[in-house]
Amino acid sequence: MNTIDRRALLRQGLAATGALALGGAARAQDFPVRPVRLFTPFPAGSGPDASLRLVAEQLSRRWEQPVVVDNRPGGNGFIAVAAFKQGAADGHDLIQLDSTHVTAHPSTFAQLPYDVQRDFAPLRMILRTPFFVAVGAGSPYRSLDDLVRAARARPGRVSYGSWFNGSPGHLGGLLMQAQMDLSMLHVPFRDFGQLYTAVANRDVDWALASAATAGPLEKAGRLRFIALAAPRRDPLYPGVPATAESPSTRGYEISAWAALFGPAAIAGARQNALAADIAQALAAPDVARAYETLGYEAPDLPPGRLDALIRRETARWGEIIKAAHLRLD
Repeated sequence: MNTIDRRALLRQGLAATGALALGGAARAQDFPVRPVRLFTPFPAGSGPDASLRLVAEQLSRRWEQPVVVDNRPGGNGFIAVAAFKQGAADGHDLIQLDSTHVTAHPSTFAQLPYDVQRDFAPLRMILRTPFFVAVGAGSPYRSLDDLVRAARARPGRVSYGSWFNGSPGHLGGLLMQAQMDLSMLHVPFRDFGQLYTAVANRDVDWALASAATAGPLEKAGRLRFIALAAPRRDPLYPGVPATAESPSTRGYEISAWAALFGPAAIAGARQNALAADIAQALAAPDVARAYETLGYEAPDLPPGRLDALIRRETARWGEIIKAAHLRLD
């Protein structure tokens, strides 16, 4: 083969490669070709629902397709998951799940109607919220150290509430007991409103709370935040110390997060493309301003890092749940 022939074949090969690349790009841009549904187990008006609607609005603009939030609350998230699993497997149906659904439920339910690793393709964390330790405004506990000392002095007498058995608020209480060698009484409630009213009335001694759910009662002077279970203070509440600041509470960190997942069948290129689009939505100024008001974070966690976090937290909660003999079925 002479030099001219080789050059001609090389030009033909490059042209063919370019055509394939352009074809692949065109196919990627063809998604979505119809409305996209975002299933969520959270009720309309909740914090996770509000964040999802902000993201949905941005994705709708970007994709030039309707993006519809489909609320399916109840049943520990199982109702939403069942609807999602019956939906499209090509990425036109996605689901919002929180950290409890994917990292705690595998240990609290013997018969879980989904497998996190086999059924879901992680896309992007869309919110994370650290938790404050909240007490009633008239509570004698002025710091987390005060609360811990009281729990040690009266095992089983200091009470904490949560919004349901197995919730992040419940698990956070179990984590505190395990880390600080305490015994406290857990009191589950039906919802956030009932819980924080009980804390404000001192029917229970304390509860974990986010700025989005308990901030209004704190601002109204009915609740007091005595600590933030996090490495650093919240800029919205600079007067509330972080647990990392005190040697006696350092290491006690608890937050909740929610992420978007696709069906496992999209793992790979479409998974990464969807994750990138969600990241762009979260970076929109309107979303950033709303998150600042709600006290939410949007960590930069692409699919691989999100999957690694899920595996780590599943192992961590598995140990806590096993030690507490917590079962929900």
